[in-house]
Amino acid sequence: MKHNYFSFLILIFLSISTTSIYAQNALTGVIKSAEGIPLSFASIKIRGTNLNVRADTLGKFKINTNQPIPFYLQVSSVGYKPQDFQILKLQDTPIELVLVEDALLDQIVVTSRRRSEVLQDVPIAITVIGGQAAENAGAFNVNRLKELVPSVQLYASNARNTTLNIRGLGSTFGLTNDGIDPGVGFYVDGVYHARPAATSTDFLDIEQIEVIRGPQGTLFGKNTTAGAFNITTTKPTQTPTAKAEISVGNYNFIQGKASVSGGLAKNLAAKLSISGTQRDGTIWNTLEERKYSGQNNLGLKGQLYFTPTDKLQILVSGDVSIQHPAGYPLVIAGVTTTKRSAFRQYAQIVSDLGYHQPKIDPFSREINTNTPWRHNQSIGGLSVNVDYKLGHGTLTSTTAWRFWNWDPTNDRDFSELSALTKSQGNSRHDQYSQEFRYSGNITEKLSGVVGVFALSQNLQGLGQTEEVGKDQWRFVQTSNTGAQALYATPGLLDGFGITTNSTIKSLSTAVFAQADWEFLENFHVLPGLRYTYDKKDVDYNQVTYGGLQTTDAALLTLKSAVYSNQQFITSTDNNNLSGNITLSYRPNNNLNAYGTFSTAYKPVGVNVGGLPTIANGQADLSLAVVKPEFVKHYELGIKTKPAKGAILNVTAFNTDIKDYQTNVQSPQLGVNRGYLANAEKVNVKGLEIDGTYQLKRFLTLNAAVAYLGGKYVKFTNAPLPLEETGNTEIINGVATQVAFKDASGGRLPGISKWNISGGTELSTSGNLATKVGRYFVAADASYRSGYSSNPTPSSILNVDAYALLNARAGFRSEKFSIFVWSRNLTGTDYFEQLQAAAGNSGLYAGVLGDPRTYGATLRFTF
Repeated sequence: MKHNYFSFLILIFLSISTTSIYAQNALTGVIKSAEGIPLSFASIKIRGTNLNVRADTLGKFKINTNQPIPFYLQVSSVGYKPQDFQILKLQDTPIELVLVEDALLDQIVVTSRRRSEVLQDVPIAITVIGGQAAENAGAFNVNRLKELVPSVQLYASNARNTTLNIRGLGSTFGLTNDGIDPGVGFYVDGVYHARPAATSTDFLDIEQIEVIRGPQGTLFGKNTTAGAFNITTTKPTQTPTAKAEISVGNYNFIQGKASVSGGLAKNLAAKLSISGTQRDGTIWNTLEERKYSGQNNLGLKGQLYFTPTDKLQILVSGDVSIQHPAGYPLVIAGVTTTKRSAFRQYAQIVSDLGYHQPKIDPFSREINTNTPWRHNQSIGGLSVNVDYKLGHGTLTSTTAWRFWNWDPTNDRDFSELSALTKSQGNSRHDQYSQEFRYSGNITEKLSGVVGVFALSQNLQGLGQTEEVGKDQWRFVQTSNTGAQALYATPGLLDGFGITTNSTIKSLSTAVFAQADWEFLENFHVLPGLRYTYDKKDVDYNQVTYGGLQTTDAALLTLKSAVYSNQQFITSTDNNNLSGNITLSYRPNNNLNAYGTFSTAYKPVGVNVGGLPTIANGQADLSLAVVKPEFVKHYELGIKTKPAKGAILNVTAFNTDIKDYQTNVQSPQLGVNRGYLANAEKVNVKGLEIDGTYQLKRFLTLNAAVAYLGGKYVKFTNAPLPLEETGNTEIINGVATQVAFKDASGGRLPGISKWNISGGTELSTSGNLATKVGRYFVAADASYRSGYSSNPTPSSILNVDAYALLNARAGFRSEKFSIFVWSRNLTGTDYFEQLQAAAGNSGLYAGVLGDPRTYGATLRFTF
């Protein structure tokens, strides 16, 4: 009895003692916004534990803990940036914790100048899109960002044939030639991605995307003549976190994303992310009875983040993306009459071969090609970023290796004919890059960046194949008399083709620096300088195969006029000194006015897509090397905050390019992917206006307008447009067929004069079951006026203006979101690109924009 009584007293004592301990460790407080408004139902958690509470309607909370001091409180609320607060001591009075609104417009931080700065303080034209905003808008890769940023143009018939331009400049428009460098830099976590195919991969854990407009060479590793994409991803965290997302839609669309992050050891965190996208095709092949233009993507990314001291951070990243879509075919868009004889018009050719004219109904989304389309690729790499705080700045080392494998098949006659039956540009690319950079404050009035950069690339064309079939003889036959009649010899061109093996080994090195000096109060001068050395070694070997095996000299001559052996080895190098100077006036936080003059340069190019032949049938080696581009750029800009929550920025620019590198289409079959050439001079000028407005958490508005005018100032040796193929001119009193024309004054391809985008979101607080959050409805709209889709201005190959509307509506809370969405809500039919079929007989095909798609997305955060 005594024993039980004693035990009972001990239990009471322990209970009282425990209650006393917890009471002594109770922490009370209130969560508020920057404006002092209490944040209802904010989440509060003690980092590293499962102890958590939720604030009440007045933002007040109380949490009991026995954690040793100091410890961290993790505080979050829908629409605000999650934040950790260190608790150094417990106090009797409630503590006040302040959260900053997520994506606060005038506090967006960018790293475009290789250090963290508020966007509006940077004297460069930049558009920033948050990772979450991009995902909400359905922009899960770069291709879909063009609807959000009017100055960006991206046109792609497949991943390899991608044109990524800013303000109409950057890459050649149309079919890609691997021998040219892009003019728009593409960086992910500081790593330069050399191949345009990188733009087709799905985003993984994107923090934000900075689209930097205008030449950039004194801040970034690779010189860029038109701008850069600077993409940063979220880093691993010591605190265990995870998120998952699933989207479903029409065309059997399904996309899943998952990410998990946490600490592995003291100061070592890891993150693993995976993404998968699949969608049925939107184009039906009536011959094969299968769908094309679908999606089948898988992406994986892993990161280790080591922070042994406050001064040292090491990020190791590895990623791979595998895409096996059902191919991206072009559809027949039309047939035009050329200036060739009636015998060589497309309608007569197909009639003589016993076929009917193709159905010209591109938006029926039907094709009848007889060669399967395939566009398989794998792309990925490894990188190590080391940041070390040294003095008043940071020393950064970025080391990376990346690869790209490309395995395609295309039917380049775009029809049921066995004409140009196969086009396979198989490629393998490896790149190694190293950048060392120091950025920071030298004095109170002087800051800057200095760095060195090296990029080595090995790009191989592996057994690239072009092959024709039994119907090709009629396309190359110029008449049915004389030697030309022999083209009808049975089997002459059946299975006749070329196999090409090529290698481009390139090296690019540079030293660059830029300073920011406040020489007078509020007046800044920003000089920059860059020295670049580039070298390219090319080994090209093209060998014919197949067709009728014969010793007949006349037949061999006919075959060689279609395809011939080509082989050359060449090496070229060049160096360049370029730079810029900017004057900036920043009297207060609401105004930043600046003016910039810069010079830039794009390296020498080489042709590895087949060369036109000269009179003796040999390759024209004078076209093997393409001159580098030289750019002069002028820009005036003003960044303002006219009212609370509002931003309005205006930029005007003028860009002149000497020896503009352009991709031209030869009427010769053996160079059907086109070849590179120089236009003597081009000019692009424009005006950009963009504004945003944010009213608390209830309303956001954004709008942007870009006016672009681009023309060939001088292009005297431009290829003929499709409709002028076969044109003759009187030369010395004789009617002579010509292959070129003077396109001076003509507009540049791919540039819309007017580009407009805008969006809005309305939201209100509410509950969904037990979840506290916000209901929202949002829409994004974009418009592009018509543009030329041919290197030389054409009356036929022009894409008409089009407008697109995307919308979404749903509910989001701190750790849960659900919404429905639609892209191209109005079901607009539009082309993204038009191009002449090989041989220029009058047929042309187009790349279709996506039809209306819709679906729903469910997102969790743990």
